[in-house]
Parts: sequence; structure tokens; C-alpha cells
Amino acid sequence: MPKVSKGTAASHVVFPGYLDEYEQEVGGWSVSIESCLTDLDYAPFFKGAPQDQCQAHHVGYVLKGRFGVRRADGVEEMFEAGDAFTIEPGHIPIAFAGSEYVAFTPSDEAREQAAVMMPNVMRYAQEHGIEVPPEFRAPAQ
Repeated sequence: MPKVSKGTAASHVVFPGYLDEYEQEVGGWSVSIESCLTDLDYAPFFKGAPQDQCQAHHVGYVLKGRFGVRRADGVEEMFEAGDAFTIEPGHIPIAFAGSEYVAFTPSDEAREQAAVMMPNVMRYAQEHGIEVPPEFRAPAQ
């Protein structure tokens, strides 16, 4: 039976001071274990997506701290340690320092959102002086 943990995840990405994420695709699902290192509204990362919001479904569990989303209608939903959650398309994640959660996203939806997010993440990192992990840097020309 497939499984993933911090010790076995295919991908480990650290944006110093912001995010520590382990991720792997398992059985058509993108499984991510994310630790948030600062309070952060993810709105800038979804510019260019329909309604400038995440269009993926997520199911997950908060291990510690709290995590939230701002829905398309403007209502904010907060999830705290011990909460399982489901999130529908049309939302913006809101991260809080010290939180850790596990999220399951259909792999095709995760790839579509990553295609929107990564250019925005890179722009945000450059504007805020955040060190970009080597695997995300453009090759030298």
C-alpha cells in the first residue's frame, strides 16, 4: 500500500522563514505535509487563476496550530489542530506561523494550480528578498 511521510517524500521544499513542505504523488493524489513558518495570506500566489483563487479541491487534517481559507464569498473558515477539513474550489489559503497540516489534492488539480502559483511565488520571493530553493531557479543562460 502506498504511503508518504516526511522521511520518504519525493519532494522537500523550504522557503526559509516561510514554508517547509514535503510532497509526493500517491495514487492520483498530491499529498503534502506543510509547516507554515510565518503568517501569510496566499492571495498574491493565485493571480491569474479564475477569480484569482485556488480552483482545487483539498481534504486534510491540521496537526498543530491553525490554517484557514477565505472563500469566494469573502467568509473566512479556520481549522485548528485536530480538525479534518474539506475545501472546495474558489478559495485563498491563509497560513499561520507554527501551523502544520496534511493536505490531499487530486494530482491533476494540484499541477494546474502549481502552474499558476509558481510564477507568482517566484515574483513574490524576488520582491521580498526570499531565498529561492535551487530547484525553482531558472537555469543560467
